[in-house]
Amino acid sequence: MEWRGRRGSSNIEDRRGMGVGGAGGLGVVGTIVVLAVGYFFGVDITPVVQQTQSMQPGEERELSHAEQEIGQFVSVVLADTEEVWAEVLPAQGNTQYQNPTLVMFSGAVQSACGSASAAMGPFYCPNDQRLYVDTTFFDMMDQQMGAGGDFAAAYVIAHEVGHHVQNQLGILPKVNQLRSRASEVDSNRISVMTELQADCFAGIWARQAQDRFGSIEPGDIDEAVNAARAVGDDMLQKGAGRTPMPDSFTHGSAAERSEWLTRGMESGQLSQCDTFAGTGL
Repeated sequence: MEWRGRRGSSNIEDRRGMGVGGAGGLGVVGTIVVLAVGYFFGVDITPVVQQTQSMQPGEERELSHAEQEIGQFVSVVLADTEEVWAEVLPAQGNTQYQNPTLVMFSGAVQSACGSASAAMGPFYCPNDQRLYVDTTFFDMMDQQMGAGGDFAAAYVIAHEVGHHVQNQLGILPKVNQLRSRASEVDSNRISVMTELQADCFAGIWARQAQDRFGSIEPGDIDEAVNAARAVGDDMLQKGAGRTPMPDSFTHGSAAERSEWLTRGMESGQLSQCDTFAGTGL
């Protein structure tokens, strides 16, 4: 993915040098997440988290060169999503796009939806319209999930932006209302449909990024599809040594996630991302 030397977004809040205390005081990676039910749609990567946060509460530090570079990358990807959705959402959804803020953090973070550890993976909070990303997640994708590459990381960001698009369209509030009165199995299935739609929206971004910016290189699409597969519920459960249980899925299987990402890429249309079609929701 060609991203160096391109415009970055100004809607970035970098908390990575603040220390764990500044990020919410939860301590180590893997801390139990305190959250508002129905608001977090991040990937639970607890099964593959094998390290603890060495920083002491409140400790501040300088960002490394690698951290600065990944911060620049995240900023460029976010800028691309801003340009794409500023055109696509009014044209296809009759809604003006409002840019979200992306918060980069280390270890743990405080949001308007509650406190969370990095073990939750990237997530979106509709209460403050912010995306939250611990950038070490991208290293974990590469080293422990076999889903490395800059476009794979861009897909993760675009997926969380997809949840912001859902919020702009009024989908997330309806989802939370439905889940609040549904059985556990039905609630999980609603969550899956929500996640798959965000994957489809990420696919729309990928198509537009290619058409508008020419930033996609050979192999990039494969990286994104591979990343979608790697964060499938069945893959994560297998990685934890468990037998995949479809009724417990909250994000979709590897096949479903890659299918809906591909659908968004091929169509470029919001109308083709209706994962709720035929469900009566």
